[in-house]
Amino acid sequence: MKTTASRIRGSEGFTLIELLIVVVIIGILAAIAIPQFASTKEKAFDAAAKSDIRNAMTAEEAYFADAQTYDPASMATGKFTTSNGIAITASSASAGGYAITASHTASPNTYYVTSGTGSATDGKIQKG
Repeated sequence: MKTTASRIRGSEGFTLIELLIVVVIIGILAAIAIPQFASTKEKAFDAAAKSDIRNAMTAEEAYFADAQTYDPASMATGKFTTSNGIAITASSASAGGYAITASHTASPNTYYVTSGTGSATDGKIQKG
């Protein structure tokens, strides 16, 4: 029969040093992962802004098919709604083209597109 002292020395478990090493390793991994997560969120917000610009371009082109002119107010006719947190503006619309700008409130980036300029960037979404 074993005594109490021999049970303590023979019991299995983790030492304090082993537990501290595990906590330090978890802390290092968290310090690496948290900034990566923040940049992933920003990329998601930017993707939403780009998606809304594409939808706004479609709304402008649909309006143009009916009226033969572009109109920034055409996006407010109920056929186009923005994603949550997206601020979008359409300006300088005429029979020749338009300009649309979009950004997310949680992202420092702004995206824009112009159409009807005849340039190489005509109709391409750009970071501005």
